[in-house]
Amino acid sequence: MSTYFPSGKGLAESKKWFVVDASGKTVGRLATEVARILSGKNNPAYTPFMDMGDHVIVVNARKAVFKGSKNDQKMYRHHTLYPGGLREVAVKDMFEQKPERIIELAVRGMLPKTKLGKAMAKKLKVYADADHRHTAQKPEAITIETK
Repeated sequence: MSTYFPSGKGLAESKKWFVVDASGKTVGRLATEVARILSGKNNPAYTPFMDMGDHVIVVNARKAVFKGSKNDQKMYRHHTLYPGGLREVAVKDMFEQKPERIIELAVRGMLPKTKLGKAMAKKLKVYADADHRHTAQKPEAITIETK
């Protein structure tokens, strides 16, 4: 009796492409499911130290929603590395300017903070509207159930 162990050969060719529609979905719940697909945890041959995940295209990021008071209170912060360089952007402003960035930040925060996590994050494509430019990859549409 031997245990199946995936080799690193041919991993790039076996990756699938999925399209997820974010309209009406909660940002956090959408991000957890997308992170699972990117990391490959939905794959039966999942191996923690290999990039077993698939590519994910998220469309209609502008129509994703925050529940509760997050829409009014949540702030995105970053520091410019200069004295007094803490910058804050509210969720409402971020949705108006860059709605794709909200989904990217949510998913990236749920991936590992290593080289492997960066490789997983590169497989995420987010678009604010319904059209995307990855039709040549023949992506499969999947629905993510959020409660």
